[in-house]
Amino acid sequence: MKVRISLLFLLLLRILPADSQDILNPPIKPNTAFIAGEKITYQIRYGFIVGGVTTLSITDTMYHNKPVFHAYAIGETTGMADKIYGVKDIYESWFDKGTNLPYKQIRNIKEGHYKHYNEVIYNRRENTVHSKLTGVHRVPEKILDLASTFYYLRRIDFSKINEGDVLFVNIYFADEIFPFRLRYSGKENVKTKFGTINCIKISPVVEVGRMFKNDDDLTIWFTDDGNRLPVMVRMDIRIVGAVFLKLIGYENTANPVVFQ
Repeated sequence: MKVRISLLFLLLLRILPADSQDILNPPIKPNTAFIAGEKITYQIRYGFIVGGVTTLSITDTMYHNKPVFHAYAIGETTGMADKIYGVKDIYESWFDKGTNLPYKQIRNIKEGHYKHYNEVIYNRRENTVHSKLTGVHRVPEKILDLASTFYYLRRIDFSKINEGDVLFVNIYFADEIFPFRLRYSGKENVKTKFGTINCIKISPVVEVGRMFKNDDDLTIWFTDDGNRLPVMVRMDIRIVGAVFLKLIGYENTANPVVFQ
């Protein structure tokens, strides 16, 4: 089983309509959740096997003379998994500091002997994207990319969202448009290597079938504080069992992270 960022994301893509209230592109608050210089690291584990490490970092930069955030996410296999698979996946996004909407994304994939590279430019005025590989495509307004979605979710005002509501955003990924639905499942304490912390629980609505037994077999926990720091992802996958993405390091958060 290859362990990489794209695998974790592709598990989310077979999304079903949900019965609860759909909130399209839930409004975001002024950003107090993350700052330039933040770096967070996760370990990917299934059973006793450590499959890889994922690191996400964000910096200040300029894009066409406009100050933006540059998000950089890298997922790599480690140890024996690296000798077998040799995976190194990189995702980059240049997104607006106010709206969190991306202007440019890069996907740079290396998996063994396979390599894939693409750049996508967003035209916000025309609601189109230009893919270096496939040309121009029309897209929905306020469409996100993979990396910018991660930071968008951290800016949502959950005090205005009820448990059971479903958040709905569109994502442009691998030259396709994917509707992305996530059910707000309330709050829960989560144990980490740093201690226990109160979290907001989000459950992407997945398809029951070959990969998942239940539509909530994928869960993401964000700290219920000013950082909304993702601390854990759990996927209960048929045959494989539970796969975890756990926080193992963080630097330069916008606010103190207080664990019990």
